[in-house]
Amino acid sequence: MVGPGTSGPAGRSRRRDPAVIAGEASAAHAVEGGRAVAIPVAPDPTAAAFFDVDNTIMRGASIFQLARGLYRREFFTLRDITGWGWKQLYFRLLGENLAHLEAVRTRALTFVEGHSVNELRAVGEEVFDELIADKIWPGTLALAMTHIEAGQRVWLVTATPVEVAEVIASRLGLTGALGTVAEHVDGIYTGRLAGQPMHGQAKTEALRALAASEHLDLARCSAYSDSANDIPMLSLVGNPCAINPDKRLRAHAREHGWRVRDYRKGRQAARIAVPVAAAAGAVAGAGIAGAAVTRRLRG
Repeated sequence: MVGPGTSGPAGRSRRRDPAVIAGEASAAHAVEGGRAVAIPVAPDPTAAAFFDVDNTIMRGASIFQLARGLYRREFFTLRDITGWGWKQLYFRLLGENLAHLEAVRTRALTFVEGHSVNELRAVGEEVFDELIADKIWPGTLALAMTHIEAGQRVWLVTATPVEVAEVIASRLGLTGALGTVAEHVDGIYTGRLAGQPMHGQAKTEALRALAASEHLDLARCSAYSDSANDIPMLSLVGNPCAINPDKRLRAHAREHGWRVRDYRKGRQAARIAVPVAAAAGAVAGAGIAGAAVTRRLRG
């Protein structure tokens, strides 16, 4: 378990950067819990690929799908949902909003406090089968498989709880995941995080920590994301690629000569003319999903 601070030169305690704590904790978890992938060719140990999850590997936000699964298993009530449905609709139509997703992840953690790690992992298995499997982008998964076939390891990098992120990685045949690490004692969640959610700068710190531990050459590594919030992570590797990019990331990718892949269809039409019934359904479904928003799960 990662502590909140370190001792300074004079022996006084000083707080460490939460992003560094989160990144180091996630990298350590990935190394300790990582599983071997059947490499079909000679391994390439110094190169790897890192994939964001939300709107990159899958359509929509994984945290909301997890929340739906938690709701179905009575981790919280309908009363908890009020006010959160529109945030999932916003995400689906307009892309990632850091403030909204941060609120979701910060509050959802309370829902798993007192529950076991094994319980959340089991929920993650069911949520993948029920709600995530049919939302995987085939094009992005094909890109991930090209790295596996080249002998490179592939990690997901996401603010979703690491136990659930590892389920997604395992089901997709990937190496493992760098996700948000929640503290637990004797296998029971405490309701606190190791640092902060795996978002923004924390992702960059996680890649640095994993690269140091696994002797990766970041100049030979690849990274994929849909969001401008991940520009620091994408800039850290030698082969960045924008997948289904938001406007800011698309512009940045063009300016810097990064690869761009877009697997969405009819996205502009969907933004311009969303049927009322569909929008209402999205809000209702998001309300359930956003419920995990109301307490604290933290991406």
